[in-house]
Amino acid sequence: MLVSENEVYKYAIDTKDGEKGILKELYFDDEHWAIRYLVIDTHKWLPGRKVLISPISIEHTNHETESFSVSLTSQEVSESPDIDTNQPISRKHEMDVNRHFSWPYYWVGTGAWGNGMYPRPFMADDLPDANSSLRNSNEDEENHLRSTKEVAGYHIQATDGEIGHVKDFIFDDETWQLRYFIVDTKNWFSGKEVLLSTKWIHDINWQDRTVIVDVTKEDIDQAPEYRLNEPITRRFEEDLHAHYGKTGYWKF
Repeated sequence: MLVSENEVYKYAIDTKDGEKGILKELYFDDEHWAIRYLVIDTHKWLPGRKVLISPISIEHTNHETESFSVSLTSQEVSESPDIDTNQPISRKHEMDVNRHFSWPYYWVGTGAWGNGMYPRPFMADDLPDANSSLRNSNEDEENHLRSTKEVAGYHIQATDGEIGHVKDFIFDDETWQLRYFIVDTKNWFSGKEVLLSTKWIHDINWQDRTVIVDVTKEDIDQAPEYRLNEPITRRFEEDLHAHYGKTGYWKF
């Protein structure tokens, strides 16, 4: 199911023993465009403390009750490494968090999630031993993690000029990949909101806060309008890709 990032910020995080946290932020990597961590405010039971939770730990998503159920106890969460969201998340910190929860390293393998396309509970054979950890992971290497909230407001640079800004992201709640970002064009042309695929991003200028895409301003202006309260169907996706002359991700 395709879900709006801003919509899930009101979702609760339910641990196995009933404690609840609140989703505050999402971190993705800018290579696979997959959400790697949810930043959870532990709310009343650990006031003021934030922790990282991987989609690997999510057992069930209930959009009716607006909650994520995780396979973690409140003690496991409370004993996890501290996170300072005002600082970049290092690969060393990621490794500490993954070791604590016994999650496999998503960056070891050929797929978006290790050797697969879906985050899944670990199997014993998936866990890297001490030697393979050293061979396959460098604690000092760049890990490409970014906050979706950081990118909100970035300007859109089409092939022939600037048009609109990033308002929101749309992600797949099974693969946890960011499929689209919502472009608000209210100060340009028709002023509607449209979708662009993350696959159409040519580059991101982090210093200038600009997302560079390989489509024209007219393509964006004439694209099918996105409406928040209407579900994104496969027919809508097909029409969207046909409009831009692009091949759908579901065909690969």
